[in-house]
Amino acid sequence: MNKIILGIDIGSTKICAIIAQKVDDEIKILGAGIAKTGGIKKGIITNIEQAARSIKKAVSDAKKVSGTHYDDVVVSISGAYAKSVDSYGVVNVPSKEIGSGEINRVLQMADHNANIPHEYDRLHVLPYNFKVDEHSNIDDPLGMNGTRLEVNVHIITVLKSSLNNLKRALKSASIEPKNIVLSGYASSIAVLNDDEKELGVGVIDIGGTTTDIVVHLGHSIRYNDFIGVGSANITNDLSMALHTPISVAEELKINNGSLLSDDTSTIQIPSIGDENVNNEVSLAVAKSVIFARVEETLMLIANNLKNSDYLDKLGAGIVLTGGMTKLEGLRELASSIFSSVPVRVAKPIENNIEGMFDTLKSPEFATTIGLILYGAGYSTSYEMDSNKQLRYTEHGYSSKTTKDDPNEFFKDINPTPIQTNEMDDIVEAEVNKPSNHIDNNSLEVIFEPEQKRGVFSSFWNKLTNIF
Repeated sequence: MNKIILGIDIGSTKICAIIAQKVDDEIKILGAGIAKTGGIKKGIITNIEQAARSIKKAVSDAKKVSGTHYDDVVVSISGAYAKSVDSYGVVNVPSKEIGSGEINRVLQMADHNANIPHEYDRLHVLPYNFKVDEHSNIDDPLGMNGTRLEVNVHIITVLKSSLNNLKRALKSASIEPKNIVLSGYASSIAVLNDDEKELGVGVIDIGGTTTDIVVHLGHSIRYNDFIGVGSANITNDLSMALHTPISVAEELKINNGSLLSDDTSTIQIPSIGDENVNNEVSLAVAKSVIFARVEETLMLIANNLKNSDYLDKLGAGIVLTGGMTKLEGLRELASSIFSSVPVRVAKPIENNIEGMFDTLKSPEFATTIGLILYGAGYSTSYEMDSNKQLRYTEHGYSSKTTKDDPNEFFKDINPTPIQTNEMDDIVEAEVNKPSNHIDNNSLEVIFEPEQKRGVFSSFWNKLTNIF
């Protein structure tokens, strides 16, 4: 398969667009563009037209560098919009062999059973446990023999109004997305390996003003959350504590920000309101301000994971990525806070990717690289995506899909998903059917009693002056 993919990471401080070409199993980066974000605060769109202009500029720059157009567009959405719920589905298998149709039906049933508020829409339906007859913890039921297929799923939802605002901003920028992906999910695709997913791992993507949290257990997402803090909070703290303009505070953070240095030297920085007047500031004072904010952010993340009951299940520990991880000493501080689990700082994995020039290897581009990989077919083993299309890959980043296009594998079932009213009719018919009546030609649904319906060199360097 040969196609060109555009990935757009819509962040709160910058919009990053990457154009890449997928040829067979190889991915080649063709171009990238960055624009300062406008009309978005803490992951939430506050001005559609400003957001659209930022998106359009980033994409335009990527197209200029790549010299080509694109086939598919994959866009990130902030975890600020997201909520999640777990659900369960079960169907009979009349043919006694589990095929793509049965997997599609059981995921749709789990989706149907989920207690999702009317104002939210499904973004990802992610199975984490298949059960065939009495055999549980099945990784891949495809082709197995059985009479009953069950599944537990983690469903990530987003506010319909927020999703529509994102689509309007994209439309204003003349962008039609093929898929919309939770930003934390995309980051995890870019930075995790198979072993980490199997053992259990928490991915923490700390961006400009947002932090996305995703927990993988057994090759599937089990938990996701969002915290509205990031590296921009450090800049604001420095600006207020040192009485200096935000632009100067940002430069100070980038050039002198460290959690390890014992440097007690002083620097001259301009004062707010009168930039012609310089103040002498000790770097030790700046370090203490940075340390306090970073420590508070990591403590918030640790408390979040502790309250989720997943912290003790992270055999592979914590993986930190995103722009804040460029701070020297962040891993050491995080290790002391997450004392019970190992911690590493992750850059995007380069396997099967050509053209990863140095800037894109930075942790702050993990989400954008993950979007490219998602568009190329890498994701969790099974998933019902934002278009309610069923995706399938074998486990792990480096594995192969069953066909060049994972959606092609399910082309026979995706065009006609079970609609809500049709599903209601099926459920009513099955619930009211006498217990001794079994029609092997129909979709037979079994409910457990307790089951209820209820995230280029100088040209490039100039673009990347945004942290």
